[in-house]
Amino acid sequence: MHDVAREAGVSQMTVSRVMRSAGYISKDVRKEVVTAARKIGYVHNRLAGGNASYDNPIVGVVVPTMQNRVFTEVLSGINDALDKSGLRPVFGVSEYSLEAEEDLVFDLLSWRPRGLILPGLEHTDSLRKIIAQTGVRVAEIMDTDGDPVSACFGFSQIKAGEDMAKHLIERGHRTFAYVGSQGGLDLRATKRFEAFAKVIKEAGAQILAIETTEDASSMEVGRAITNRIMQRENPPHAIYFANDDMAAGGLMHCLAEDISMPNEIALAGFNGLGFLSALPKLITTTVTPRYDIGRAAARWLMEPEDGLGEHRVELPARLRIGQTT
Repeated sequence: MHDVAREAGVSQMTVSRVMRSAGYISKDVRKEVVTAARKIGYVHNRLAGGNASYDNPIVGVVVPTMQNRVFTEVLSGINDALDKSGLRPVFGVSEYSLEAEEDLVFDLLSWRPRGLILPGLEHTDSLRKIIAQTGVRVAEIMDTDGDPVSACFGFSQIKAGEDMAKHLIERGHRTFAYVGSQGGLDLRATKRFEAFAKVIKEAGAQILAIETTEDASSMEVGRAITNRIMQRENPPHAIYFANDDMAAGGLMHCLAEDISMPNEIALAGFNGLGFLSALPKLITTTVTPRYDIGRAAARWLMEPEDGLGEHRVELPARLRIGQTT
């Protein structure tokens, strides 16, 4: 705390008050102290006043959103794995912001968790630094395309995008549109689309439209954007959606407007969400093992240090061909 105070140009008492959220501290001073703490890699220990030998039973979990069911299934896997271990998950939501993720992790680390579960392999430099300095064990989930901090559990987003593009090309589709959400902040969806677009280009086909809404993915958003795409003078042969719920919205638009699938338009989604089986037509999608990913990551955190084993665990996604391509 002395080092933080010197770096921020404030008193040690001010640093203590900021870290404990005690009393009034101006926004500017708080920012200076937090910036200084992250620069030198200091994390406040909220348990310092208690038993120094206390073994905290929490596992910190950051998920990018709770606005669709994808990450509720991941959390179910985590919770089931930890259930009989005496460990308990404590989670925060970043809304796909790396800065918000950093804030959440710094707060979680102040409680000295047994480990962390983070989405994806992309993080801020400050976050990577503090993870390295604290030595906390980190399980990254939903992606294996990159270098994990400690270990990663999931599937190749790149391969998922490539496989869908190859399937659509094989079906004879030559022009495409892409529909994304969250203002492009979902880095795994971006990685997947870039791989998809590369295959499309190499095949001599064309992407006519890229529609990325600032809203969270939903059926309503997917239906509205599909309507807009189909109003184009030359609509594409196929639409690739970043998520199944938006693809389901696209399906509903086509059914309402009596647009034949896949003859007039092909639709493809991502994730293999359970509700798809209740729709009038089965949407072609990529099925991801969300529950298994959460369970595997949590079980790895429970292992003793000398039994960690493999640091990159592939839990493959699979293409499921429906009636819309």
